[in-house]
Amino acid sequence: MPDADRDHGRDEARWSPLDSSEWYAARDAASALRDVITAAGMEKDFPYLRADVNAFGHGFIELGRIAPETAQRLAHLLRLAVAAGPDSGPGHVTSTN
Repeated sequence: MPDADRDHGRDEARWSPLDSSEWYAARDAASALRDVITAAGMEKDFPYLRADVNAFGHGFIELGRIAPETAQRLAHLLRLAVAAGPDSGPGHVTSTN
Protein backbone atom coordinates (compact mmCIF):
# COMPACT_ATOMS: atom_id res chain seq x y z
CA MET A 1 0.00 0.00 0.00
CA PRO A 2 1.41 3.43 -0.93
CA ASP A 3 2.50 5.78 1.82
CA ALA A 4 -0.56 8.07 2.12
CA ASP A 5 1.38 10.68 4.10
CA ARG A 6 4.04 10.93 1.40
CA ASP A 7 1.51 10.98 -1.47
CA HIS A 8 -1.02 13.15 0.33
CA GLY A 9 -3.68 10.75 -0.95
CA ARG A 10 -2.92 11.52 -4.61
CA ASP A 11 -2.24 9.17 -7.47
CA GLU A 12 1.37 9.41 -8.64
CA ALA A 13 0.26 9.18 -12.27
CA ARG A 14 0.20 12.80 -13.34
CA TRP A 15 0.86 12.24 -17.04
CA SER A 16 -1.48 13.71 -19.63
CA PRO A 17 -1.60 12.65 -23.29
CA LEU A 18 -1.79 16.32 -24.22
CA ASP A 19 1.74 16.71 -22.84
CA SER A 20 3.20 14.15 -25.25
CA SER A 21 4.38 14.47 -28.82
CA GLU A 22 3.11 10.91 -29.39
CA TRP A 23 -0.50 12.07 -29.00
CA TYR A 24 -0.06 14.79 -31.59
CA ALA A 25 1.76 12.41 -33.97
CA ALA A 26 -1.10 9.89 -33.65
CA ARG A 27 -3.70 12.61 -34.15
CA ASP A 28 -1.92 13.96 -37.24
CA ALA A 29 -1.56 10.46 -38.71
CA ALA A 30 -5.24 9.69 -38.06
CA SER A 31 -6.20 12.97 -39.74
CA ALA A 32 -4.05 12.17 -42.77
CA LEU A 33 -5.58 8.71 -43.00
CA ARG A 34 -9.07 10.17 -42.59
CA ASP A 35 -8.43 12.57 -45.49
CA VAL A 36 -7.32 9.73 -47.81
CA ILE A 37 -10.24 7.53 -46.73
CA THR A 38 -12.61 10.41 -47.44
CA ALA A 39 -11.02 11.04 -50.85
CA ALA A 40 -11.57 7.34 -51.64
CA GLY A 41 -15.25 7.71 -50.70
CA MET A 42 -14.89 5.30 -47.78
CA GLU A 43 -15.54 7.62 -44.82
CA LYS A 44 -18.62 5.65 -43.70
CA ASP A 45 -16.64 2.39 -43.83
CA PHE A 46 -14.28 3.32 -40.97
CA PRO A 47 -16.57 4.46 -38.14
CA TYR A 48 -14.03 3.57 -35.44
CA LEU A 49 -11.02 5.45 -36.87
CA ARG A 50 -9.33 7.40 -34.09
CA ALA A 51 -6.03 8.39 -32.56
CA ASP A 52 -5.12 7.00 -29.17
CA VAL A 53 -2.30 6.87 -26.66
CA ASN A 54 -1.78 3.86 -24.43
CA ALA A 55 -0.80 3.85 -20.75
CA PHE A 56 2.88 3.90 -21.74
CA GLY A 57 2.47 7.02 -23.86
CA HIS A 58 2.81 5.26 -27.22
CA GLY A 59 0.62 6.68 -29.97
CA PHE A 60 -1.63 4.39 -31.99
CA ILE A 61 -4.18 4.66 -34.77
CA GLU A 62 -7.30 2.60 -34.16
CA LEU A 63 -8.83 1.51 -37.46
CA GLY A 64 -11.52 -0.53 -35.76
CA ARG A 65 -13.77 -3.17 -37.22
CA ILE A 66 -14.62 -3.01 -40.91
CA ALA A 67 -16.91 -5.01 -43.16
CA PRO A 68 -15.43 -7.71 -45.40
CA GLU A 69 -16.28 -5.61 -48.47
CA THR A 70 -14.35 -2.69 -47.02
CA ALA A 71 -11.36 -4.92 -46.33
CA GLN A 72 -11.45 -6.15 -49.93
CA ARG A 73 -11.57 -2.58 -51.27
CA LEU A 74 -8.77 -1.49 -48.95
CA ALA A 75 -6.66 -4.46 -50.09
CA HIS A 76 -7.32 -3.50 -53.73
CA LEU A 77 -6.28 0.12 -53.11
CA LEU A 78 -3.13 -0.99 -51.31
CA ARG A 79 -2.25 -3.35 -54.18
CA LEU A 80 -2.61 -0.42 -56.59
CA ALA A 81 -0.38 1.74 -54.40
CA VAL A 82 2.28 -0.98 -54.19
CA ALA A 83 2.15 -1.54 -57.95
CA ALA A 84 2.59 2.20 -58.54
CA GLY A 85 5.93 2.01 -56.75
CA PRO A 86 7.50 3.90 -53.88
CA ASP A 87 8.13 7.06 -55.91
CA SER A 88 4.55 7.50 -57.07
CA GLY A 89 3.82 10.79 -55.38
CA PRO A 90 4.17 13.06 -52.37
CA GLY A 91 4.02 11.42 -48.98
CA HIS A 92 5.07 8.05 -50.36
CA VAL A 93 6.31 5.38 -47.99
CA THR A 94 9.56 3.64 -48.73
CA SER A 95 10.46 0.19 -47.50
CA THR A 96 13.48 -0.29 -45.26
CA ASN A 97 13.95 -3.95 -46.24
